[in-house]
Amino acid sequence: ASWRTSRGAAAARGEDAAGGEVYTYTADWLLYGISWSNNAARPYTVALGSLLDDYKNKVSVVQLDTASDTFVQRGAFDHPYPPTKIMWAPKGAANADLLGTTGDYMRIWDARTDEAGGDVPCKAKLNNNKNSEFCAPLTSFDWNDTDPNLLGTSSIDTTCTIWDVETATARTQLIAHDKEVYDLAFARGTDVFASVGADGSVRMFDLRSLEHSTIIYEQEQPLLRLAWNKQDPNYLATLPLDAHKAVVLDIRVPSLPAAELGGHRAPVNAVAWAPHSSCHLATAADDALALIWDLSALPKPVDEPILAYKAPSEVNALHWSAMQPDWVAIAHARSVQLLRLY
Repeated sequence: ASWRTSRGAAAARGEDAAGGEVYTYTADWLLYGISWSNNAARPYTVALGSLLDDYKNKVSVVQLDTASDTFVQRGAFDHPYPPTKIMWAPKGAANADLLGTTGDYMRIWDARTDEAGGDVPCKAKLNNNKNSEFCAPLTSFDWNDTDPNLLGTSSIDTTCTIWDVETATARTQLIAHDKEVYDLAFARGTDVFASVGADGSVRMFDLRSLEHSTIIYEQEQPLLRLAWNKQDPNYLATLPLDAHKAVVLDIRVPSLPAAELGGHRAPVNAVAWAPHSSCHLATAADDALALIWDLSALPKPVDEPILAYKAPSEVNALHWSAMQPDWVAIAHARSVQLLRLY
């Protein structure tokens, strides 16, 4: 298996295929959340979260041993409910082995693991409602690249909360949408973030002026995912519910998509901008395809991807490595695959 160039791109460049290394790890359970480590001392390390119809779920940390081309488990822990998102601390963090998860609460784990692997302790449980035994489930979160002491969570109770990681306290909580909030993403810098939700809107906020928000896109279907281009913060990408496309937005031209990437034949589940390029984007979908798009021609239409990878089954998740930008990880069924792009 390898990446394939799209027929049009291949004809234009006289190529047949773009080969690449593929490494597969199979877990004992269905996978949903995946995240590449940002610790330069731990290359080829990913965290994996289970999708079990049970209170008790699992997160494991595995690393590819490039000498033997096999995976080694570096740590594991039980997780209440399936983690809706897994994300390692940004590379500027004092402890690059902190791992964040969302579910019933936002939890931060210390995944400094030894050669033998082992238990991973929970360092903090972020809770802004200590007067109640009930909590509204969290749908996602984002960890700020510029200030690793800052992260934001989204919830089905229509709110977004910005947290101080060091003190494990909420800096601010705001009603962000009219219905459930499904995802949140920071722009480059520390002040601006955006969210999407069941009301079908993309809303942009500035922590310096929270009395106002800007609706930069709105449609009828719920919006499930949001990714902000860190190399060119004018661009975001979002995924409508059950749509066979990703929608790219330019915040300078609100309300109108800058592009609609319709290369999939089934609902798109994941979207990620290249961490090292302002014009490349990855999508993955229930058609078992992971696609890489080149948006450098915008505002001209982008009709087809430049690379495609066919997985054995529906792709649930995708993450592009910030530390090793030649690599993308995808999750399908019980397996995660590390895919080299070039």
